[in-house]
Amino acid sequence: MTYLRLFWIHLRLGVLNELQYRTNLGVQLLQSLVGLATSLLGLGIIFSKTDTLDGWLPAELLVVVGVYMIVSGLTQMIVRPSLTRFMEDVRLGTLDFMLTKPVDAQVLASMRQVEIWKVIDVFVGLVVLLLAIARLGATIGVQAALLFLLALTCGVVIIYSFLVILATCAFWFVKLDNILNIFQSMYEAGRWPIGIYPPWLRTVLTFIVPVGFAVTVPSEGLTGRTSPALLLGAVGLAVLLPIVARVFWRFGIRHYSGASA
Repeated sequence: MTYLRLFWIHLRLGVLNELQYRTNLGVQLLQSLVGLATSLLGLGIIFSKTDTLDGWLPAELLVVVGVYMIVSGLTQMIVRPSLTRFMEDVRLGTLDFMLTKPVDAQVLASMRQVEIWKVIDVFVGLVVLLLAIARLGATIGVQAALLFLLALTCGVVIIYSFLVILATCAFWFVKLDNILNIFQSMYEAGRWPIGIYPPWLRTVLTFIVPVGFAVTVPSEGLTGRTSPALLLGAVGLAVLLPIVARVFWRFGIRHYSGASA
């Protein structure tokens, strides 16, 4: 309950801060619609030449687009801006102010910056997903919906843990903003099922940068394509990676030299 109240406080502060610049709402809405239009245009071009893409039907690929936008919106609304601010605090030596607070530093570093207009991406993704479900309604059952929710939760946890690991490297490297930009560039590949990529790239997008677990696996769960082994792998990684991120975080904290050091 303490952390829920803390998140609510930071959410309110984020809303109040963004309301000072209401033009950002229009800018974010435009960005979200342009991103959606780009994805739909790509789908339109491909399916004007073929009926399926690696076995995926048009409505099934709409699921991929919806999941991509939902996960992207959630991470860019809270996790990425918070961790970007954390890395800046490490660089400037001002992380001391956060470490002295009577709450867990990792939790606080993960939620204290909220860019509320990114919720538009989540909303647009949900609309796309509902439209895709409406087109696939005859083939989606309760089991597929539950598998989707489980896989989507695992995907968000995996992406969060991976970003925490990347951000923790700031304790040893001066400036790491570019590494998050590189991750975002690779995440763009999640607009499409990873099965369409060459084997070496599928390996990278599954085991090195876990885009496949975040986007493709939930989409496969909803469309009835996922295998039990892959789903178990996603669950296992969602359990293991937060532990790895936590251990690495604590190791990094011990090597932090701030303004008061």
